[in-house]
Amino acid sequence: MISVIDTVIRIKNGYMAKKIEIIVPGSKITMSVLEKLISEGFITSFTREQEGIEKYFKVQLKYENGKAKFTDVEIVSKPGQRKYVKAIEIPSVLNGLGTAFLSTTSGILTGKEAKKASLGGELLFNIW
Repeated sequence: MISVIDTVIRIKNGYMAKKIEIIVPGSKITMSVLEKLISEGFITSFTREQEGIEKYFKVQLKYENGKAKFTDVEIVSKPGQRKYVKAIEIPSVLNGLGTAFLSTTSGILTGKEAKKASLGGELLFNIW
């Protein structure tokens, strides 16, 4: 969970600093989140790297006409206070302009995918 929050905050900070590429710690859950961010169009790509026993991802940030593809993130579930939602309670982020990310029994899903599959879960963060 903390690696997910760390990953999206690093990406946000990378966009704010106008970086082209950032590095995030590597884990399976981080890889799932990065794959969803690519499918939603928030990042371009990522590559898995390893230095000794330390694994990490190099993430290519996406800009369109010099503007970042994502402007902000709202962390919903925190280590001290988890937020779980049913499928019918999944929020619409900025009337569909943003995306909610959930951790479900089927892995990391976007809000739209979870609603379609009628799955609830832990609401991790909203991004727009």
